[in-house]
Amino acid sequence: MQEMATHAIEFRDVSYGIDGTQVLSNLSLQVARGETLVLLGRSGSGKTTTLKLVNRLVSPTSGEVRVNGESNEKADVIRLRRHIGYVIQEVGLFPHFTVERNIRLVPQIEGWPEERIQSRVQELMQLVGLGTELAKRYPHQLSGGQRQRVGVARALAADPEILLMDEPFGALDPLTRDELQREFLSLQQRLHKTVVFVTHDLREALRLGSRIALMEAGKLVTVLAPSEFLKSEDPWAAAYVRAFGNGTESLQKRGTT
Repeated sequence: MQEMATHAIEFRDVSYGIDGTQVLSNLSLQVARGETLVLLGRSGSGKTTTLKLVNRLVSPTSGEVRVNGESNEKADVIRLRRHIGYVIQEVGLFPHFTVERNIRLVPQIEGWPEERIQSRVQELMQLVGLGTELAKRYPHQLSGGQRQRVGVARALAADPEILLMDEPFGALDPLTRDELQREFLSLQQRLHKTVVFVTHDLREALRLGSRIALMEAGKLVTVLAPSEFLKSEDPWAAAYVRAFGNGTESLQKRGTT
């Protein structure tokens, strides 16, 4: 690879449309190495489309997406995706694979030696809070929170620099969601991955994000640090704070609630 790029991910005047509908318009945004950038917005605001542009699940109608300083349109799409972790709300585990086999999938495809794969699986299960006794179970034998942990472990298996997370905790009960948010913060403090995290929940954005990119109707409204977001005079940001009501201020200090 060439000289290290300033940003891990960069959107340069990116637009995306399908079947005559403009989904995303003129997006220009940079994601710094090691930060957690939260894409916040209502359904249909363009958050998930923005995420999918990074690993080329969709391609821009115009503009350019750069990953590590290079256009991702020029990259081999298979290798690109193998080196970007991807976690979704539905988890997407292979139901006929055990927990261990789900986690080891990408390292195995990458040709890692068996001893290294085994070590990595054990390391990741411990890292995401899964007991070793779960390794031989199948996804249907796990709770929702356990399945989500396996999804995170699988995304981290080949040690990618970039992690894309599309409302990963949205379908969980409040207590499990709170627990996984705490674990995510702890993981990020240790691993320093570049994370793009999609949510419609302001409290989650304030708690997890280094910066919050607010989107509305396919456009980027503003990008602010959590503390700045709470005090912003931008009409859309202020509307979000009002809608979520009391309690958001306490989340400026991440991990305290």
